[in-house]
Amino acid sequence: MIKAKAVVALAPYVVRVQSLEVPEPGPDEVMVRVKHSWISNGTEGSFVRGERLAGDTPLREGDPSPFPLVPGYQKVGLVERLGTGVRDLEPGQMVFATVSRTPGMFFSHGGHISPAVTQRSQIWEVPSGIDPLAVSGLVLTQVGYNCGMRPQIEPGDAAVVIGDGMVGHWSAQTLAYRGARVMMLGKHDERLALYAGRPGDRTVNINREDPVNAVRAWAPEGVQAVIDTVGSVPAIEALLGTLRRFGHIVSAGFHGLKGAIDIQKLRDRELTLHAPAGWTKERMDATLALVAEGILRTTHLITHRFPVDRAAEAFELILSRREHVLGVILDWE
Repeated sequence: MIKAKAVVALAPYVVRVQSLEVPEPGPDEVMVRVKHSWISNGTEGSFVRGERLAGDTPLREGDPSPFPLVPGYQKVGLVERLGTGVRDLEPGQMVFATVSRTPGMFFSHGGHISPAVTQRSQIWEVPSGIDPLAVSGLVLTQVGYNCGMRPQIEPGDAAVVIGDGMVGHWSAQTLAYRGARVMMLGKHDERLALYAGRPGDRTVNINREDPVNAVRAWAPEGVQAVIDTVGSVPAIEALLGTLRRFGHIVSAGFHGLKGAIDIQKLRDRELTLHAPAGWTKERMDATLALVAEGILRTTHLITHRFPVDRAAEAFELILSRREHVLGVILDWE
């Protein structure tokens, strides 16, 4: 067994750094010495609050308590040891890793742990010349990529992104890459200012401007796609009337037990609803390539960095929202 350091949620809102014993890498596993891990504020915050029984499964009355757990699913570091069946990596190589073994926890795999024993299928080589920090949140970047790729889009089509968080930004960047005109709706001037839109794009603070009127004035011809990154059925339904016939809705936010939507309301314009989740090799590969090309930008969204021993402080900041916070990095060295 190997001694590992892990960020552990012991109970709702209670986060500590603890030592865990993890097994030696199996034949198809890789052990990674972590350099940076990127917190997924929405998903990990939801797990630490005790709202989920699994990735997209809300906790219901009568379900078991999902603690203790190691939150997270994304990090970068150096290959330290290889399983006997892994022959395409080398010790010392910089890689990205998703979930890794977390014995003794409610979930058998988690993110914030080092050294991290990880399936080879969940490892991506970091191309030379890329700042490892830029890809330390690759799964979450892939969520935004997935959202931006789902709707049918032609150059010049109008697309609205609900939410000014990290997934909102990466969704908007992907839509812009595909040639869409983009409007980002949010509540935070600091976040909205980080979207470097092209001519014709807009950001709207919905605390000061009615979003429906803003969308109608900006896209009188109608919107081709509405991407919800915050998990709000009312926000989606408010914008249904702005969508043109055969438009697309993408919902990536976590709705918990409040995700019901009236399908009949979609029929009037024959709208398509997409519900993306998780990650795949193909999407991760494509996301990594776009980060390497500078098309998907990441590091400008980082607002805070903490040494891993201060992980409790990092999560308290995210959960309390006591100050402007977006990308939060845990540094392990």
